[in-house]
Amino acid sequence: MFGWEFPPHISGGLGTACFGLTKALSSQDLEIIFVVPKAFGDEDQVGMQVIGANNVKIAVRKYRFKEEFKDINYVEIGSNLIPYVSSEEYFNILNGGETIVKMESYTDEYGKLNFEGGYGSNLLTDVWNYAIIAKSIAVKYEFDLIHSHDWLTYPAGIAAKEISGKPLVIHVHATEFDRSGVNVNQQVYDIERHGMHAANKIITVSNLTKNIVIHNYGVDSEKITTIYNAVEPVSEELVQEYKKAFTDKIVTFLGRITFQKGPEYFLEAAAKVLQKEKNVKFVMAGSGDLLEKMIRRAAELGITSKFHFTGFLKGDDVVKMLSISDAYVMPSVSEPFGISPLEAMRSNVPCIISKQSGVAEILKHAIKVDFWDVDAMADAIHGVIKYNGLKRTFKEYGKAEVDSLKWENAAVKVKEVYKESLIS
Repeated sequence: MFGWEFPPHISGGLGTACFGLTKALSSQDLEIIFVVPKAFGDEDQVGMQVIGANNVKIAVRKYRFKEEFKDINYVEIGSNLIPYVSSEEYFNILNGGETIVKMESYTDEYGKLNFEGGYGSNLLTDVWNYAIIAKSIAVKYEFDLIHSHDWLTYPAGIAAKEISGKPLVIHVHATEFDRSGVNVNQQVYDIERHGMHAANKIITVSNLTKNIVIHNYGVDSEKITTIYNAVEPVSEELVQEYKKAFTDKIVTFLGRITFQKGPEYFLEAAAKVLQKEKNVKFVMAGSGDLLEKMIRRAAELGITSKFHFTGFLKGDDVVKMLSISDAYVMPSVSEPFGISPLEAMRSNVPCIISKQSGVAEILKHAIKVDFWDVDAMADAIHGVIKYNGLKRTFKEYGKAEVDSLKWENAAVKVKEVYKESLIS
């Protein structure tokens, strides 16, 4: 299985989903070798082996990309790029100039390729070096099937398939159309499309994503299976450990502060709520290319005393933040799935989510609004924090609903896709 991040070193939902799924798959009588570009040695290895591509020796000191990937262009971008980068951020990067990647990749004195890891300045170089290492791993280890998560790992999955002849399953957690809207990055799109057509089977995290794969990438629907994400359980003691030291209500946004996640709609809705309710605080937890813009907008609206920015949160800090929240809002413009509402409901927090999200397909006890309808969003927030009966209803039924969404159920369905891939 090829991934790009793994707990505790994560930047968003991809690493969280990979951990939950692999942990559940390991209980399904499956042996998993999970590969990441850069291993740090402290990964949460539960029933699996985690390998860092940065620790794998290769037999050659020089490798030419062109010989292996004839139909894909390569660019090295000299700025930060993340897998769910927005069109605004991407074109800001491109405006600084682009450089063609060198046609040769060199190992160090130990026969290993260097990986920056994460989503830094050499992201696309890491993607192609990852594909090189994938071939060495495919030769070294015994396995029956390859599973690649998201576009960053598709070239690695294809490389392993080519040298081993084993079937490839790709897992689409998001597409370029989710990240960038209509301003699609052609290089990323080409990688995605190449991976989808090379795969034996495709798993999508929602029917919303499945339809995008069918209509925007030209993939046969028979090849695709929708399997919804789930959420890891958390101890009730941790949820109840932190209590507010004040009486104001807290409304939380938690996610990347990028176009895709719709932070500006949350901010505008907050301003409307604050016109009616003074005893409420809004929290925007996360980081991203729109962070400074959101800070400036909050200042323009005059709500900075009631609107707080925490920066990126992960692990127990997420649970702590949600445990003191009275409402959670996910106003995503395009959300393939969205694990964060499940995390909120797990912590007994009522959720308001956009209709333009995959998780809206399965949640019954969450308030659903169009991301652009700021008035409806503000009304929903006001209703939850104002009326205890409404809040209590969504807390009780929402918690029961999310407790039934288990990674074990997703793992059973993924295993069935594996079986189909092996006999197809």
